[in-house]
Amino acid sequence: MYGEEVGAMAVEIVEFKSWSGSVAEVFDAADLSGVLKASGKDTVLIKPNWVSDQPPPVTTHVELVAAIVEYLRRKAPSAEVVVAEGTGMKDYDTAHVFKVLGALEMAEGAGVELVDLNESGPLVHMAKPECRRWPEMWLPKIVMDSFVLSVPVLKAHSLSDVTLTMKNMMGAAPPKHFDAGSWRKSAFHADIHEAIFDLNLYRTPDFTLLDAVEGMAEAHLWGPECDPPPNKLAASADPVAIDAWGCEVLGFDWRSIGHVRMADGVLGKVEA
Repeated sequence: MYGEEVGAMAVEIVEFKSWSGSVAEVFDAADLSGVLKASGKDTVLIKPNWVSDQPPPVTTHVELVAAIVEYLRRKAPSAEVVVAEGTGMKDYDTAHVFKVLGALEMAEGAGVELVDLNESGPLVHMAKPECRRWPEMWLPKIVMDSFVLSVPVLKAHSLSDVTLTMKNMMGAAPPKHFDAGSWRKSAFHADIHEAIFDLNLYRTPDFTLLDAVEGMAEAHLWGPECDPPPNKLAASADPVAIDAWGCEVLGFDWRSIGHVRMADGVLGKVEA
């Protein structure tokens, strides 16, 4: 295990060797158990990037999610663990994504519940008049009440430049409030950086494990993988620091990425 830093970044990074071993190594280094205990929350909501049914590295490895569940069973046995996502695709629903990516089989074997955030339970309505893009927000109650462990993939993005942990929260947005076009949550596409920042003002991840084993170099659903592959897992309780690290790995200056720049000093700090 070693630290890669932009400034003095609060991010732990390990070389990937195996899902189970590397997850345990990076979580121990980043003190996930301590962060979870301090939160006082009884439910851990694992939020992968399963926005589509495409295989990794477009989406989070199911084996990685399984390794996280295994770790939590050992280190936080009293916590309820759920795995949750809400697809943005209009051609199919989240249940289809769970089935195609192998999440159904994984969940059955691990004894965890899969939650479709597009359809789940009651919504919480919130208002922040200072938010220009989203002065009102609706999010699933389970997202607001749980410890959110975000598990994004290292990817460039055709609209937001990068899609890392802060953008991963878009999967929690209920389509009935944000469907404005060909994508179930396409209202986010207008002023996308401010839209991502405002969303995270309402709910940002409590902890992140960034899958930087392979990575997408130019876009989020197509194009080449990172060459050479980074072959790393990174973890942090600071969503801004870990997104800035991901930007640098992808070859971006984090200051040029609007939502990361806006979040620095507000939702976290790039440099500790």
